This record gives sequence, C-alpha cells and structure tokens, in this order.
Amino acid sequence: MSHTEVVASHADAVAPHTDIKQAILDWLRAHEQEMFALLEQVVNIDSGSYNKAGVDQVGAVFRAHLEKAGITAKVHPNAKHGDCLVAEVPGSAGPESAHVLLMGHMDTVFPDGTAAKRPYRVEDGVAYGAGVADMKAGLVMNTFVARAFHACGGNHLPIKVLYTGDEEIASPASRELILKMAKGAATVLNAEPGRPSGNVVTSRKGAFFIDFEVDGVAAHSGVNHDKGASAIEALARKITALHQLTDRAAGITANVGTIKGGMSVNTVAPHASGQLDVRFPGDVDHENLQQRIKDIIEDEALPCTCGRITHQGTFLPLFETNASRDLLADYRMSAEELGVQVKGEFTGGSADSGLTASVGAPTLCATGPVGGQVHTADEYCRIDTLVLRAQAVALTILARDAV
Repeated sequence: MSHTEVVASHADAVAPHTDIKQAILDWLRAHEQEMFALLEQVVNIDSGSYNKAGVDQVGAVFRAHLEKAGITAKVHPNAKHGDCLVAEVPGSAGPESAHVLLMGHMDTVFPDGTAAKRPYRVEDGVAYGAGVADMKAGLVMNTFVARAFHACGGNHLPIKVLYTGDEEIASPASRELILKMAKGAATVLNAEPGRPSGNVVTSRKGAFFIDFEVDGVAAHSGVNHDKGASAIEALARKITALHQLTDRAAGITANVGTIKGGMSVNTVAPHASGQLDVRFPGDVDHENLQQRIKDIIEDEALPCTCGRITHQGTFLPLFETNASRDLLADYRMSAEELGVQVKGEFTGGSADSGLTASVGAPTLCATGPVGGQVHTADEYCRIDTLVLRAQAVALTILARDAV
C-alpha cells in the first residue's frame, strides 16, 4: 500500500472521538490527488449540451464513482438531453427534514472533438480543458464533499447532489427536477466556477435564448429580382431592431450571435434564421421585454416576409434575499476559518441558481473552484483551490445544519 493510500485509509476510518469538522477537512485534503484524477477523466469526455451520449457518459463516471464509495445515485432519464443524476447522503434529522442541495451541470458549450483536440492538461497548478471550470471541477468538488460526509458523518440535514445535463441551453429538460429539488431546501450551493477574484456570486442576470426564423419569397436575383422578398434582408432589419433593445443603463443587452440563410448567391433568399441572447437584471419587467422581442421578430419587416420564434429558453435572475445574505455570511465565516477572505458579487451570466432562488430556497452561486475564461479555448481552473473550496462548502454545510 502506497503512502497516499495509507493516508486515505486512515482518513476514511475516522475514530469516534475525532472532531468531525477537522476529520472532514483532513479527509478532503487526503483525497486531493483522487479529485484531480476524476477531473481529468470527465474533462476528457465531450459533453456538449446536444451530445446526449457524452453527457450521459460523464454521468455514468460520477455514478460509478459515488456507488463505489457507497453512496446511492439515481438516474433521472431525459429523452432528448443528458440524463440527470441525484445522489444523497442521509442526515441524522431523517429523510423528511429540509435538505442541503449541491448542484451543477455536466454539459459544456464545446463541440464534439474538442476533448481530443485540447485534452486536459495542467501547467503550474492551472488546469486547462473543455468545461474544466464550467463546471466539471465544481461537480468533482460536490462529489467529494458528499463523500467526505459519507465517510465522516456529522451532517444533521440530508445532503442531495444534483448533476444536470442541459444548463448551457437554459435547462429545458432538467428544469422541473431542479425546481422540485429546490423546494424545501434549507441551503442551495451551486458549484459554478468561483470568480477569478475568489469571490462567490450572490446575484445574476436573467436571460432569454431565442431561436427565430424568417420566410421570404425565392426569385432569380437577375431575371426576376422584383418578384422576390429577401428573408436575409428582413432578418438584417430585425437584427438591427433587436440590438436596439440594448440599454446598458438598465442592464439590458441583446445580441444575435448566429445567423444563416439563403439558397444560392443568385437567388433572393427564401429563408433565414438567427439566435438571440438577451440579458436582463432582476428589476426589469421581463414579460414586457419578452413581448417587445416577439413583436420585432413577428413584424413584417419587409413586404411578403414573415418571422416567428421557433424555440425559447429562459433563465430566471438570481436575487439577493435576507436568507441568501445569511447564507453568504455563513460561507464567508467558513472561508475565514480556512484563512481566505471571500465576498459576494454580481455577474451578468445566468445559471440554474435563478431557478432555485425563485422557489424561495436560500441560494449561493459560484461556490466551485476558482476559474476563468469560460466558454473559450483558454478556459482554466486553479486546481490548488479544489480542496479549499470543497472545505469551505463542507464547513458551510456544518454551519447551516442549525438553520
């Protein structure tokens, strides 16, 4: 048996008189290398939001890891998107009590083939790879926090760990499960990446992800130009109008991120489509904003053309509440025990934490390991923060057991 295995074995066999808090902290530190190994394994699996097989493969890795450690994990199947996975560590309060919810998503924004092109690597304590920070490191962290309590005990409230598979596209398949699991939760900690500053997130913007298309009339662009109605021109006019929804003073941004259309260079385009991203803070009337978007898309921007929304995903904003401020105070106190100063901050990004907050669950976001440059080829995670952030979450759970 290696030295590492001896230490881990000792940490797993916690003596009854050992202080639980210190036992959990020691257990997490002793399993650092195992965390790194699991992170490498899941980062090297392509799991884009529309790659159900890849997301399910990531879920299978986590499920096997949890069950090997003696933790029950249940698959919640989805027909189109990645299955969800739920693990639970029972607490002394019993199954009917309030619970702690640790959550995160297995899907990434990266296309198939990215893992082979840019596999996991570590340089000077910084890990790189598709989804390494957003948010596979957070999932690894949550997994080992659950394992620490399973090995050491000490949690009064049950700990439930949720792994979803479609957050990057606004959680169409996992939304109902997230809302169900958030109801009655005493604490929700969403392991999105910690800010580069080391801070956590207390409020986020909401978002609309909208796919839309425009129909026009095809015609030969040289012979019968006047008989056609260009869907591309209509789309361009709509893009201009949609972008004018941006109001930085109000915190609203609108961006058409992709477009496509047309049939050939010498044909008046009969069809075009685009994808719109709109971000808005919690104090904006998002129903009115949604209606303005719909009106622009459906307006006959050019005679004989028509537009329609084909798909919409919605992220709810994350609000600060008295309960979430109390949760932040507990997290900050826990981080201070570890010698780290942490603050809460606002971000324009959206996340599933807005869903959990919408049902009244005290929610804190970006509790995962520190990372940055997410959604880019330079995405990174400071793996030296993996154990530290896991310890902060564990201490927060112990502090919240009295809530």
